[in-house]
Amino acid sequence: MEWLETLLRFDGRLFLQLNALHTPWWDTAMLFFTRKESWLPLYLLLIWLVVRNYGARSWYILVFMVIGLVVSDQGTGIIKELVGRPRPGHDPAVSSLTHIVLRKGGDFGFPSSHASNTFFVLVFTGYLFRNRLVFVTLLLWALLVSWSRIYVGAHFPLDLMGGWFIGALTGWGFYRLMVWGETRTARTRKAAKAKPLPAPQAGTIPLVLATLVLTLLTAVYILHKYDFL
Repeated sequence: MEWLETLLRFDGRLFLQLNALHTPWWDTAMLFFTRKESWLPLYLLLIWLVVRNYGARSWYILVFMVIGLVVSDQGTGIIKELVGRPRPGHDPAVSSLTHIVLRKGGDFGFPSSHASNTFFVLVFTGYLFRNRLVFVTLLLWALLVSWSRIYVGAHFPLDLMGGWFIGALTGWGFYRLMVWGETRTARTRKAAKAKPLPAPQAGTIPLVLATLVLTLLTAVYILHKYDFL
């Protein structure tokens, strides 16, 4: 299809323009930002806030959150194989011009699992916590992770957009399924309603995220200043 070929060519050109914006310093920073392990404190904080805010109901919520995240992650992996769109490092049209940080990644890249998983967390917790500050903070985090995937040469922009859509849809679907299941089993329909996150608890999320980002950037500064890299 001609329109699809035109879209993919534009996507490739946009990727090359964005991927070319790199420096050795930011190579290291984006490598930290793109790794799932870097955000472990944020994941633990979200789990703690669910437990703190929902009490005995938290186990039920966390089960749906974990299963939904697995579906998001593994589902995008299956779609990658079905679609078969090469990652930039494996695409003959752009591979020679792609700036790769660390490694090329698997053969196929559409849709991005990183983008899907972060947007799943964004949408699911958005419904769960009902707090604008938390939502905006996690949106910025999800976009930072997505940007890092272009920077390190792992994904085209359309890969990320596909991941955003799948992650958001999965987050919405699993939240609605969770509420439906609880409504069917709860003694009152009120038990299934979300509880807005109190302001003091909501404030911990941007605080922890900002601390994580600043800590990672400080580590990058030290590594480069003293020539550890």
